[in-house]
Amino acid sequence: MKLKHLIYTLLIVAIGGFVTYRIISNKGKNDESKNFNDKKAPTTVNGIIIKTATFDNNLALSGSIEANEQVEIHSEVSGIVEGIFFNEGSNVTKGQVLLKVNDIELKAQLRQALTREDLAAENARRAKLLLQKEAISQEEADVAKADLASAQAQSQLIRAQISKTSVRAPFSGKIGLRNISPGTYITPTVLVAKLVNTSKLKITFSIPEKYASEVKSGSVIDFKVSGSDKTYNAKIYAIEPEVAVATRTLQIRALADNNDGKLFPGTFADIKLPLNIIKDAIVVPSQAIIPIQDGKKVFVANNGQAKEVMVDATTRTDSSILILAGLKPGDTLITSGVMSLKNEAPIKVQVK
Repeated sequence: MKLKHLIYTLLIVAIGGFVTYRIISNKGKNDESKNFNDKKAPTTVNGIIIKTATFDNNLALSGSIEANEQVEIHSEVSGIVEGIFFNEGSNVTKGQVLLKVNDIELKAQLRQALTREDLAAENARRAKLLLQKEAISQEEADVAKADLASAQAQSQLIRAQISKTSVRAPFSGKIGLRNISPGTYITPTVLVAKLVNTSKLKITFSIPEKYASEVKSGSVIDFKVSGSDKTYNAKIYAIEPEVAVATRTLQIRALADNNDGKLFPGTFADIKLPLNIIKDAIVVPSQAIIPIQDGKKVFVANNGQAKEVMVDATTRTDSSILILAGLKPGDTLITSGVMSLKNEAPIKVQVK
């Protein structure tokens, strides 16, 4: 019996000793871990020293290219198409006859109207002679004169209708695909073809209202189109007189030469609009900026630690962004690994 109690006692002592050992061991590991974290090696990052420079403030925008002039060709009168005098996709000149509508009936009406006009003219001549001899009253002479004017107006109206049977190009340009054939019965609602003038092109785009006062008529813009590395230029010639309430933007239009015909209406343009030149500006690499809910922030080096700084950033270029507030010359800006940095994290900066 005593042996049994002795065994139980030894087991309890052994278990208590094991538990005590584990507690002491875990405490030692926690202390080592804490000491290790306290002595964690600083993160190596790249940085630059902030300096001021002259900044050409350019605004990057998107716009659309439109033909300088474009119109849908329709006939003003109804009738059978006698002839088509243009080739699809060809250049036509202003005033060139594009198609002819049959005018036989109109010409017959004109001959009838001219006969009436001749008769009215003769009656008016006789009435004038009779009035001079006081053989008729002034009223009868006025009626004859009015009949002549009416006949002349009728003839003139029919001539105008006949002239409309020849559809002419309102301006020089390139005509598109035709939708009719000779012998088609055409009405004013039928589209014949589209005519566009692409020797010059309009570039239409909009800018935020805060830049409205910085844009002037006559300014030159640069733009590119998809599929080409060539940079084109255009001159601003018209500015909308008011800001659009719905979008808070101001619409602008520029004119570009297209003598080589390589630009096409309907395409998009990537536009660079020059604004004011800023002296002593602070410009930083775009990769240093971290967008957050309340704005934008960067990290600067401060006594071996990363310091979080809120910045007021504005115009952006392909690789840099203009800073209006938050940074000053001489600050060491961190440019790499910023997404994984935390405020007051230890760092080692390699200045480039």
